[in-house]
Amino acid sequence: TRCSRDWSSDVCSSDLHGVDICALPCTKYVVGHSDVMMGAVLSNDAAKKRVRHYWADTGTTVGPDDAWLALRGLRTLAVRMDKHYTNALAVAQWLETRPEVASVLYPALPSHPQHTLWKRDFSGACGLFTFALREGGEKRCAAFVNALKLFAIGASWGGYESLSLIAHPERTVSKLPWEGDGPAIRLHVGLEDVNDLIEDLERGFAALASV
Repeated sequence: TRCSRDWSSDVCSSDLHGVDICALPCTKYVVGHSDVMMGAVLSNDAAKKRVRHYWADTGTTVGPDDAWLALRGLRTLAVRMDKHYTNALAVAQWLETRPEVASVLYPALPSHPQHTLWKRDFSGACGLFTFALREGGEKRCAAFVNALKLFAIGASWGGYESLSLIAHPERTVSKLPWEGDGPAIRLHVGLEDVNDLIEDLERGFAALASV
């Protein structure tokens, strides 16, 4: 199932592509500040009774403080997602020019194998993607990540801050062939100035070259 992005109207339309029920991790982009654990279930009319029945059986509900923080995030969601997208696209395009990089896995790039599918179903993208090095090795990846200042190490992707993580291909679920010869690097591009982010990544490549 797929879900098109149109942050100017709905967070996610459950009527697209025959989707009956869509689970949304509000902890990520909806809240946007990495300070709430929360999810949402969206459904079309046909599945509404099933969702309501499950909710009544489990008693699952959201606390008032968490609901307020999610509402705060929704007020800036459209602006934040546009910035995540433009920043991530600029960083991904820059990474493609680096001789150390074998591939960048980001559907918004024309080089991605499923770029045509992305253009058909989406109007934008998030800030999360992976890039593989031509010469991998976990030690080299660790040197890169440890040298970064703005990209903190973490996996709570979807907040305002930029994060980085070493991605192990053998633990990653993907139908795409992995072109790197070792661990790759996962980036979540946040809302910082894109020139500062690129400068930070240049610092990482300098550290990688010294290994």
